Amino acid sequence: MRLLERMRKEWFMIGIVLAIAGAKLEPSIGVNGGPLMPEITVSYIAVATIFFNSGLSLNTEELTSALVHIKLHLFIQIFTLAFFPAAIWLLLQLLSITPINEWLLKGLQTVGCMPPPVSSAVILTKAVGGNEGIVVTPLLLLLFIVRRYIKDWLERKKPPFGAVSSSVLLMIIYTTFCDTFSNPNIDLDRFSLILILFIICSIQLSFMLLTFIFSTRNNSGFTPADTVAVMFCSTHKSLTLGIPMLKIVFAGHEYLSLISVPLLIYHPVQILLGSVLVPTIRSWMVSRQKGVKLTRPTV
Repeated sequence: MRLLERMRKEWFMIGIVLAIAGAKLEPSIGVNGGPLMPEITVSYIAVATIFFNSGLSLNTEELTSALVHIKLHLFIQIFTLAFFPAAIWLLLQLLSITPINEWLLKGLQTVGCMPPPVSSAVILTKAVGGNEGIVVTPLLLLLFIVRRYIKDWLERKKPPFGAVSSSVLLMIIYTTFCDTFSNPNIDLDRFSLILILFIICSIQLSFMLLTFIFSTRNNSGFTPADTVAVMFCSTHKSLTLGIPMLKIVFAGHEYLSLISVPLLIYHPVQILLGSVLVPTIRSWMVSRQKGVKLTRPTV
């Protein structure tokens, strides 16, 4: 029973494995010109659906209240969209002399350029009790406006935005790997894959530690709840938006699937590490908040 509950909870992760396995068994179904016609269904319909769905699912009320945290927003955006890709680029200059597959390294660079997620970082931040809803991808702002006009209908019907986006994403992943397995010239060695996994884990832990140290300085101006938001939202990358973006930028590229592998690894790793660290970070935040209350002067 517990196994079934766990599988139901982690259905998307299982779906990724099954999608890749299905592409390996029968790649002809999802290749360009195949029965699924990904050149139309994925390139246009699926990608548009994910962006539209993501925009409608974001809460405009939380966005309005979060806009007052200007310093917090600025730090996360600079770290995510400037420092992160620059640091990865410097790291890749060192890794370029190693025997790691060059297309996996290019994929690692694209991970650094990805926007923050609209789900996992917020969920983990909320689980700890930090400030949630502080990251918004600019491309989704228009859909925020649309959402305001249909807010009552959305609150009444409660459409399954997450399930829809995840299902469409699985289709994109499946067709991407169909292209890979149908190409006999592509070969992925296990050594490169293991090293990329190790590098990704190291990057996440290092960056979480870095953001923690910076945001807890005496003159940082961040509260303990802000620190939690900074740690998760600055270091997480969006798979839901990332895969469609890669599909657009590298459309028709024979090594698209290899380029997308680091992002496919990064997603479960960030959720796993975040889930493991939630109890520890929550205990730290609660103790710091109690300390702040005790040190406040009484009137």
